[in-house]
Amino acid sequence: MNTEAAGILAAFVIYLAAMVAIGLFYWRKTTTVSQFILGNRELGRFVAALSAEASDMSGWLLIGLPGLAYASGMQAGWVAIGLTAGTYLNWKYIAPRIRIYSSLAGNSLTLPEFFRNRFSDKSNLMGAVCAACILFFFVIYTSAQFVAGGKLFSTVFGMDYSTALLFGTLIIVAYTFTGGFKAVCITDTIQGILMFFALLIVPVTALFVLGGPAASGNGVLASFNLLHLFTNPDGSTLPLLAIVSFTAWGLGYFGQPHILVRFMAIREPEEIRDARRIAMVWVIISLSAAIAVGIIGRAFLSQPLEGPAAETIFMVMTMDMFTAFLAGLILCGILAAIMSTASSILLVTASALSQDVYFPFLRPRAEDRELLWVSRISVLLIAGFALLLGLSPESRVFSIVAYAWAGFGAAFGPALIASLFWKRTTREGVLAGIITGGLTVILWKWAGIPEIYEIIPGFLLALSAIWIVSRATPAPDPSVMAMFEAAEDETKKIGS
Repeated sequence: MNTEAAGILAAFVIYLAAMVAIGLFYWRKTTTVSQFILGNRELGRFVAALSAEASDMSGWLLIGLPGLAYASGMQAGWVAIGLTAGTYLNWKYIAPRIRIYSSLAGNSLTLPEFFRNRFSDKSNLMGAVCAACILFFFVIYTSAQFVAGGKLFSTVFGMDYSTALLFGTLIIVAYTFTGGFKAVCITDTIQGILMFFALLIVPVTALFVLGGPAASGNGVLASFNLLHLFTNPDGSTLPLLAIVSFTAWGLGYFGQPHILVRFMAIREPEEIRDARRIAMVWVIISLSAAIAVGIIGRAFLSQPLEGPAAETIFMVMTMDMFTAFLAGLILCGILAAIMSTASSILLVTASALSQDVYFPFLRPRAEDRELLWVSRISVLLIAGFALLLGLSPESRVFSIVAYAWAGFGAAFGPALIASLFWKRTTREGVLAGIITGGLTVILWKWAGIPEIYEIIPGFLLALSAIWIVSRATPAPDPSVMAMFEAAEDETKKIGS
């Protein structure tokens, strides 16, 4: 191993050892399924904000988005605009309501359990449908994180892609399996800070290397038309439909279980306002820096990156500009992004299997300790399936994440919005919305209609299905209506 690789490896080992140590620390503290899944609702504002955003952005932020900006320029800005708006609306309107309502609705620990308790669903059909949706799309989402890890280790150490994929997977699974929700949130906070500074350091340093902003801009404009929001790299006008599709990423926020569970776990609803402010600062700066990496990378590299290789731009620039150990610390930002999201996703999926499938259908008398171990074993099974899906080195992180993001946004987003804001929503309406939204995304993707992002038809059709079916079915029971009114009253007391 050469000196450069050894320096990067040293930084990785220190970072990974710290993350796994946190998981082991919480192993003894995690004795109930509530602690493993939701951390007993003990998240403070700072941890809630950074863990939500770190788990949200994933390896996509340092690999997929810079790769898109490298290939398409400021077109990527429309994605950032949509995500910024979605983040704000989610924290402003969804977070306080689901924190309060999930507690009132039988102290719900998962999103499927919330839907089930919200509508007093005794049949468990709601939980089963939600769990099936989570399993399908989260295996895909987890696969995207493993692919990002594979690209990281393969690019940095010259490892065989399959070996790199397996190595990254083992690290992620290790501390998710041991520590549970609290460990994941603490490490997410550390990782969010690391991602933030890594994203700032790389483009700023590159500007100085290239001679300042003016010289960098000239370098980009010399060969590419990448600095205009409304223009393609070839100089043609960006179609309105493409702009709508890019900004529609913001719709996905309302249905992401791994983000929503952070809202449910916040210590006090009154802390949400401060958490929102922290989250918004992090999101705006991080998204802007990620796009800057891709665009500045056009001027920085003498030989262009083609195809899937464009997603390695952050790594290539980092290794070119910094000493080995410092480069390793910065590249840990990618590992942080991957680990934060993958661990959160694995935890939510495992909780869906244990709480919404195993407990109600297979072992309704199972005790906490048994459910805790079912959750942990589920982490291993889900990781195995995701690993198999990510074996192709041609996989693109951006496109995989886009598919899973659309699936959750269309299936759960309209259902959650209706459940939190419309008293007349019925169990049948929500079921219709979840099934319609999820299937629309799957069929749209399968049909290969590239002109419009599949979350748009999925979201709109799901909303329509909820409204039509809820109007066509009997109104909810008085007890369900009363719980809705109680949640509304509590929300008004804290404001938002």
